[in-house]
Amino acid sequence: MATNSTAKNQLANKKNKSNSPQQSGNQVNTIQAYLKKMGPEFERALPKHMDADRLGRIAMTTIRQNPKLLECSIPSLMGAVMQAAQLGLEPGLIGHCYLVPFYNGKMKETDVQFIIGYKGMIDLARRSGHIESIYAHTVHENDEFEYELGLHPKLVHKPSTGERGNMNFVYSVAHFKDGGYQFEVFSRNDVDKVKERSKAGKFGPWQTDYEEMAKKTVIRRMFKYLPISVEIQNQATHDETVRKDVTEDAESVYEQEFIDIPSNEDDESQKDEQSPEDRSDLSAEQAAMELK
Repeated sequence: MATNSTAKNQLANKKNKSNSPQQSGNQVNTIQAYLKKMGPEFERALPKHMDADRLGRIAMTTIRQNPKLLECSIPSLMGAVMQAAQLGLEPGLIGHCYLVPFYNGKMKETDVQFIIGYKGMIDLARRSGHIESIYAHTVHENDEFEYELGLHPKLVHKPSTGERGNMNFVYSVAHFKDGGYQFEVFSRNDVDKVKERSKAGKFGPWQTDYEEMAKKTVIRRMFKYLPISVEIQNQATHDETVRKDVTEDAESVYEQEFIDIPSNEDDESQKDEQSPEDRSDLSAEQAAMELK
């Protein structure tokens, strides 16, 4: 496993070189060229209710909101956008999925990790056609909450109308069209154990949207009890994966050596290596050819 301190020192040495406004602007133009040229490929992967132009705009908005994505390898960035297209999920804005940078110690580069969000998990589950409704809620210290398992499962949650206090539980519920239902309850300790095992536990949505990730976690745990197809179950396995390009299969980040790359701007961690050459002058055609 790569050593955090060593890699982070290497990344910090590049801080002043890699974040100049000119270089960032050049990289934005390069990524826009890739997205434009890859539009037909995204269009073929997308479901009918989405289009490649909208996906490209949303991807660029996500990148501008997290400038560290500009430091990631472009093939892995395009691979993450392709994963979003294939699953019919929109990154960033509404919590369907997230594009999170992380340092790949094995490849000595910063790659993009694809993470499915709370709303993305709900969207995938609803596609089965067997689920009437599915939702998740957080429970806080001052809420009234009671649940029982066994022969007669029971769940009662009455949120406090005043200050609710800290979150201490999260639960998900699915009602099936045949009249049945399923629920799952996690304590905060349960959620934190999942967070600690996640490669993105110290940055990304786990830091910016903890409660949303808690809801996603309990819904994902409930997936194995839901009447959904093998195809949808397989789609859920794309969570926390990296694609090295748009054609390769997604690879779990748990099979990679990595260094955390926090998303806030004043962190010292930066990418280890610049691109071998400044590719800002690439045409759209040249950009796309590099991905082939």
